[in-house]
Parts: sequence; structure tokens; C-alpha cells
Amino acid sequence: MQIHKLKNKLTLAFLKRPSNSVTINITIKTGSNHENSKEKGISHFIEHLLFEGTKTRTQKQIASEIEKIGGELNAQTSNESTTYYAIIPKKHFKKALIILSDLIQNPLFKDSKIENERKIILNEMKQTIDQPRFYQWILFHKHLFKKHPAKYPISGYPFTIKKITKEQILNYYQTYYIPNNTIISIVGNIKDPKHLVEEYFTFQPKKLKTKKFKKEKNLKQTKTEKRRIQHSYLVLGYKTPSRKSKASYALDIIKYYLGYGQSSKLFEEIREKYGLVYEIGAYYEANIDYGFFAIYLSTDKKNIKKVTQIILKELNNLQNITKKELQQTKEQIEGQFLLKTEDKHFLADLLTYYIELNKSKIDYIKQIKSITLKDIKKISKKYLNNNYTLTILKQK
Repeated sequence: MQIHKLKNKLTLAFLKRPSNSVTINITIKTGSNHENSKEKGISHFIEHLLFEGTKTRTQKQIASEIEKIGGELNAQTSNESTTYYAIIPKKHFKKALIILSDLIQNPLFKDSKIENERKIILNEMKQTIDQPRFYQWILFHKHLFKKHPAKYPISGYPFTIKKITKEQILNYYQTYYIPNNTIISIVGNIKDPKHLVEEYFTFQPKKLKTKKFKKEKNLKQTKTEKRRIQHSYLVLGYKTPSRKSKASYALDIIKYYLGYGQSSKLFEEIREKYGLVYEIGAYYEANIDYGFFAIYLSTDKKNIKKVTQIILKELNNLQNITKKELQQTKEQIEGQFLLKTEDKHFLADLLTYYIELNKSKIDYIKQIKSITLKDIKKISKKYLNNNYTLTILKQK
């Protein structure tokens, strides 16, 4: 991994990989966690708007110039960042870089486009709320976090989206879309792209205040919401450390051991042994400044009490995990990681992530291998205990 800090304070990461394609990731280090109470959803709103035209390209031209060379252009917004990416044949790398630089630096924010995207986002919200698989996570975050902004949905609320003004959009864009808040990660078989990035990304740095969030304790609580659905959806989880903590690697191991795939402990116990669910899994998100661990499933409402009891039993049984089980899970993680790194888009995301952690080397597998049986038992006892948040989306 080559890391360059450019003159305008933009960070560039480059990893040369033999391939016929190149992935370009442009990450702005702002997401829903950085929004104030009147801006909820503005990061996601701006993500939509940047594709709606620049000073030199229309929305149609932006899309067609990438698609006509066989490429892919897209974006995503998270709690902590907004990423725009292109995957293109390597011979068109320069062209894609120019288009992305235009998209990031020269958006028009036309009034008509703002109103059009406002309608689209409001419809997108309705679609999310209508789908229990998506809505269960909004419900879970809402109750898991008390003060941390991760409690709010990334897309905001209908009442905030309806009221966001063009002035707010411009102020937010001008505050956060600056080179000293931007990471560009490039993966592919090309020459060092530093000079091209310097040539086309010419925006200038500004002072930026960083936000810090206080840690919150886990509190035991159960929250239920009833809806007219065929199945009930359950999420049981905890606030956990960020990726900056060694504990995060132990929690990754626990996630795989308990809930990854058909050989996982929870799948065997709850689906195969008792037939109480169709799907079940464990999820751990280790972000830059916070984390959470959750077990999720869908079942009939009459099974909720029993499946909850089994989950808590298996969490307690982490104190009995064996050396053999730990080693098998580590091998599983290493195998999955190696397969994922065949994907250049995953690698580009990974480069960005490690730069945000202030690391110059990807040491994920080394960290996983360093976790001991004692670490697993200590960390599971500390974080995955009886102070859980249980959210249930229940059949009426």
C-alpha cells in the first residue's frame, strides 16, 4: 500500500494489483453522525445530488460516460463517511478519474434537481419502512443508542428531508467536501496515479472541527413494535468497542463462531436442532469511533421467548469455547478474508478504512491470530452479557 499526502492535504492510497480493471474510491469523511438535528439525512441527500449534474456534465452524461466504457459508477452513505466509486477497464482510468473529480468538485445543486431527489428519497424511505428486514435495524439502532448519533437513520426522517434547504446543502457540502477530509483509494494494474490525482483534484483545504462522541453503557431493555406482518423479527445486541480496540478482533471471532453460515453455533442450535427459524445470523460492525454487536433472526411470535433464551444461553457458553473451536474459527476468517481481497472494490474500501485508523499496513489477519482463548472469554463476559438491547418487530 502506497500512501501519499498531497499538497492540498488530500490523502491518496494506491495498491497495484494485476487486473484488467481499476477501482477508484473517493471517500468524504462525513456521514449521518456529523449532522445536526435539522440536517438529518443531508449526507445521503448530497450523495444523490452529486450525480445530478456539474458545471460541465449533465446527469445523463455522467452516467453514460462511465457505462459506455463498460464501467460501474455508484455511491453509498454510512454513519461515518460518504463514498463515491467507479470500477472501469484500466485503459479508461484517466477518463474515470476526470469524471469523478468533476462530480466531487463541481456539483450544480440545481433547484429542480434538489426537489426531484427530495421526492425520490422520501419514496426510498417508505420502501425501507415497508420491508421488515431493513426496518428491524432502524428500530434496533433507535433503542440501542441513547445519545450517540448512530441512533438516527442514515437517510434521516421525512420531516427533516422535507425541510432541508438549498442553503443548508451548500453549507454542509462546503464544510465537509474538502481535500483534508477526503481519501482516494485506487486499486489496479496502473502506474502510480499520484500526478493525475494532483492534476485533477485541485480543491483547497479548510479548517474542520472533528466531532467526538462519549461512550455509552449497555442497559438491559426490551422494545416491541407491532405491525401487520407474517413473521416476527428479533435483534438482540450490545454497544461494543470501535476497531481501535483489540477487543474488536475478538468480537469478529465471536461473530463468526456464533452466527456465520450454516455451520455456526446459533444456526445449529436454533434452526437445525429446534426448527424455530428460517434464517439467523450474527453481525458485528466495528467502526472508527463506535461499534455494535447483534444477533438477528425471524420467527413466529410464539417462538420469541424460547429463541431469546437459547441465544442468551449460547452467549454464556462462550466461556466454554475450546482451543480447537477457536482455531477453526480463525481459519474460517482467514479464508473468508483472502476470498474477499480478490475483489478490488473490497480492497479499495479496506485501504480507506485503514487510513482512517491511522495505519499504514493492513494487519487484520495478524490481529485475528493474536486473540487467545482468554481474550474471548474475558471480552464476551465484559460486552456480551445480560445488559442487552432486545428489539422485536412483532406480528399483530
